[in-house]
Amino acid sequence: MSGPRAVLAVPRQARGPAARAWLRLRRNRLAVAALVVLALVHALVALAPWLSPHDPDLVVLARRLEPPSRTHWLGTDEFGRDVLSRLLHGGRISLAVGVATMAASMVIGVVVGGLAGYAGGLTDVLLMRLTDGMLAVPLFFVALLALALLGATIANLVAVMALTGWMTVARVVRAEVLRTRELEFVLAARAIGCSGARIVARHVIPQSIPSITVAATLGVAYAILLESSLSFLGLGVQPPAASWGNMLTAARSYLRTTPGLAVFPGVLIFVTVLCYNWFGDGLRDAIDPTLAER
Repeated sequence: MSGPRAVLAVPRQARGPAARAWLRLRRNRLAVAALVVLALVHALVALAPWLSPHDPDLVVLARRLEPPSRTHWLGTDEFGRDVLSRLLHGGRISLAVGVATMAASMVIGVVVGGLAGYAGGLTDVLLMRLTDGMLAVPLFFVALLALALLGATIANLVAVMALTGWMTVARVVRAEVLRTRELEFVLAARAIGCSGARIVARHVIPQSIPSITVAATLGVAYAILLESSLSFLGLGVQPPAASWGNMLTAARSYLRTTPGLAVFPGVLIFVTVLCYNWFGDGLRDAIDPTLAER
């Protein structure tokens, strides 16, 4: 070949792992479709203050339980509030709680898993037995009890969900650290006198980022579902603030007369969680080199 195209052509073998993973992800149509839907949902809820046609907390009892119309595209709820506006603002809270819970769970899981995998010995045994013990406990009921005692605030909700959701991340990080800690570059860093904390932070944990990223996408889906379940039981986000979960709770009494009050938040929860799971599965397949070789 000659000309400018020959200069720009790069052999597939010369591409970096991130580029190859991106190419594999693009071939997964289901994962790409899930990513597009998630981007659309996040964009809509992020722009809720500008897209909402009405004040989500404005009570107009004279217009309660109205069907969809030009004024209220999805109708009104039992207090005459605009359902579309509450869905948009409720999505901000539901997704923010999910992302915040995921971030806190990642921090705890990375610390526990990294310390257990690198230190080994008694430290590994104690931390992994703690992790296994937490996984053996019915954590949903633990979260219910904790929120009933501490109070159902958003801060308590995120803290309780994070403290009951870090175990899977810890196991993933520990497995990656065990795989990485005996590699040549880690042994070289140890030989020149680098501290254990520096080796873990600068050399070992970065090798686990692909697996942590996959766990994070699945963790957001789990957190959104758990927040919705707790809000449905009255121990999540408290009214008048809207979330998809407490909108489902309020709609229980009107399933026969106004089923849309339950359908709209239920569909949003279902679609968002499903797309996070599909995207997480696709991301895992794209990052895993053994699947790529097959």
